[in-house]
Amino acid sequence: MSSSSSPPRVSVIVPCRNEAAFMTMCLDSIIANDFPRDWLEVLVVDGMSDDGTRETVARYAARDDHIRLLENPRRITPAALNIGVAEARGEIILRMDAHNEYPPNYISTLVTSLLESGADNVGGAWITRPANGTRRARAIAAALAHPFGVGNAHFRLGVREPRWVDTVPFGCYRRDVFARIGPFDEELIRNQDDEFNLRLIKQGGRILLVPTISSYYHARESLAKLWRMYFQYGYFKPLVVRKVGGVLTVRQLVPALFVLGVAVTAILAPWVPLMAAALAVLLGAYIIADVTCATRVAARQGAGVGLALCAVFPVLHVSYGVGFLRGALDFLVRRRRRPPDPTAVAITR
Repeated sequence: MSSSSSPPRVSVIVPCRNEAAFMTMCLDSIIANDFPRDWLEVLVVDGMSDDGTRETVARYAARDDHIRLLENPRRITPAALNIGVAEARGEIILRMDAHNEYPPNYISTLVTSLLESGADNVGGAWITRPANGTRRARAIAAALAHPFGVGNAHFRLGVREPRWVDTVPFGCYRRDVFARIGPFDEELIRNQDDEFNLRLIKQGGRILLVPTISSYYHARESLAKLWRMYFQYGYFKPLVVRKVGGVLTVRQLVPALFVLGVAVTAILAPWVPLMAAALAVLLGAYIIADVTCATRVAARQGAGVGLALCAVFPVLHVSYGVGFLRGALDFLVRRRRRPPDPTAVAITR
């Protein structure tokens, strides 16, 4: 940003629900940012938390009038984002999630990149950190940053040069984007960023991944939470496909095709020898890839992490694939008009 002119006013929106374990870390890192405080507001939109999150935010708001606590009765992320956008006073809207920690130059770097690039949305890399020091938590973090785990998701793997992409984590948007293409879709409990960004691209917008800045995401600590979260990601993806009229990237289909292939060949194997051979090849290839990738990680992080990773990769892929197939059945085959009641869905945080 130029020192000769006033910076743009920036509104940071932090959607949250039951994030007591991470909220202090998140807000401390936002407060420590070097962006001029008089040109910054932080809107924490809470989904009726009952774990102490609201009380934590209220204490920060009482000490700092740049922080405001807003209520989100619907308790889901897209509703929180829309509440924040409606209340925001900034020319630039920046989403920052509570499960993350941010470096001191995070806001200023993204704002500068947005203004200088002419993009409509910019974001940085997403570096995954383990929830704790256990081997399982470290393996989960490793899987979420490995090409075998997440495919060619550039924001997870990182880039060396600025790159035009289909989506970025969180996003730093020009305010007029929301006037042009509308709000976040509140039917999408998950994947609302994907749908919004593809809608933006289809209307001529551009999204830039910036290599010089990163946020730090703290991964889930258990396989059960990882399964539930990625099942939900997979489940809502076909609804995004239906809404925007296409698939964002081929990588999103791979887990579902793998699960479908295993299921079909396993069912037919007792009666069709060729299917038995196909099943053996499919599972054999997957196991070889799983063990090979885990072994390479083990060389850097230890045998315990590598062994745990052999289980994490299948949980990641199968949960997403099963979720996608279930969503495809509900939203593409049965043409279900709406997803389940959001208040009935246990969102993994």
